[in-house]
Amino acid sequence: MNNYDVVVLGGGPGGYIAAVRATQLGKSVAVVEEDKLGGVCLNRGCIPTKALLKSAHSVHQLHEMKGLGVNVTLDSLDPAAAIERASGISTNISKGVEFLMKKNKIEVIKGRGVIKNQNTLTVDGSDIEFGQLIVATGAHYKSFPGLEHDGKRIIGAYEALKLKELPKSIGIIGAGAIGVEFAYFWNAFGVEVHIFELQKHLLPVEDEDSSREIGRAYKKQGIKLHLGIEKVSVESKGDSVTLHTVEKGLEKEYSFEMSMVAVGMTGNIDGIGLENVGIETDRGFIKVNEQYQTNVSNIYAIGDINGHMLLAHVASHQGVIAAEHISGKLPHALDLLNVPGCTYCQPQVASVGYRERDLKEKGISYKSSKLSFKNNGKAIASNETSGFVKVLLGDDGELLGAHIVGESATELIHEYVLFRSMEGIDDDLIATVHPHPTLGEWLHEAVLNAKGIGLNS
Repeated sequence: MNNYDVVVLGGGPGGYIAAVRATQLGKSVAVVEEDKLGGVCLNRGCIPTKALLKSAHSVHQLHEMKGLGVNVTLDSLDPAAAIERASGISTNISKGVEFLMKKNKIEVIKGRGVIKNQNTLTVDGSDIEFGQLIVATGAHYKSFPGLEHDGKRIIGAYEALKLKELPKSIGIIGAGAIGVEFAYFWNAFGVEVHIFELQKHLLPVEDEDSSREIGRAYKKQGIKLHLGIEKVSVESKGDSVTLHTVEKGLEKEYSFEMSMVAVGMTGNIDGIGLENVGIETDRGFIKVNEQYQTNVSNIYAIGDINGHMLLAHVASHQGVIAAEHISGKLPHALDLLNVPGCTYCQPQVASVGYRERDLKEKGISYKSSKLSFKNNGKAIASNETSGFVKVLLGDDGELLGAHIVGESATELIHEYVLFRSMEGIDDDLIATVHPHPTLGEWLHEAVLNAKGIGLNS
């Protein structure tokens, strides 16, 4: 068979979900993938890094066991075993995606796909005909002058996941989620870690209270922070690297065994035939409308390739919208303000909606409340008191923004995401009974506190 209603170019979290939804809606579907199913997220990103962070968090928990009445000692650390475990998890889940394709009768075509014309994709010399095409080829590192990867001493996240022998020291350039998460893992496994960031805080896309909280935690863990620097570049010296910085007007140099560059991504738009059909791009990404159609009406682009928000869960949701639009349905538009952001360091960071500085810049009136987990009974009992819950409420009781730092923050944020998506007001959440003792009851208490009627704060 070489003719399908829908062909999906790329089998990552956006592509394979789009394929499943299109099949559910009665379409014949093929997925073209030159590597493993699951894309970067499953094979070189989200999943393996979370496996490494589990190892890192176990190290930190072990150091706290004595205070819990559990007398254990740390015998040794085996980063190679942690890396191998992470790789194995990715392989197993990728097989699960393969099964999902078979279950839904989706044809998986191995090879590199190139758009030949408006209804034809060429895969390693063979033509595949389609009615609709969904491009889901993802993104890759963006190169900047002075910050070029060499894959050996100057690496990115992909190479970092293969390091079975860790360096004694590493300089991380970029304090976004990738840089911050790897810093946590390497620090736990005994690497001297320095983070260099042009902005004044770690996780600069987050609310400043969240960023400051993580900064304090990382300093306590022994991670060295160089924030608000004016300039940074890196060069390999063969068996080491040198970072050149400008900090408070002064030129400085730092020497490390390795450096990781964790700044900037650009879409995988080259070599896939966009020019053959005149698909429009902008600054390295494909231009799309709210249904993720390109300017060529039967070709869609979802996930990182369109640059809207480079997150796996966004790609999956866009895939559903594209598949439903192809099938004649009227899917809702994706509100990016209702998309949760998550960073899986410890303490974890999660957010949805506006940051406080956004509201100030826009002149939007709001009430705020910030409750520390140090006063939460479950957090105290569990020895997980780092962090807080912060809410930003509008004058009519709407949840303008929510920011959580702490244990299970990335799980707790779901309630606020649902609350916002249902356009709830403060009274709705206040009327909802939250179980005690839980970390989650702080979601309720924070809203009460913002209204000046807190019961436990």
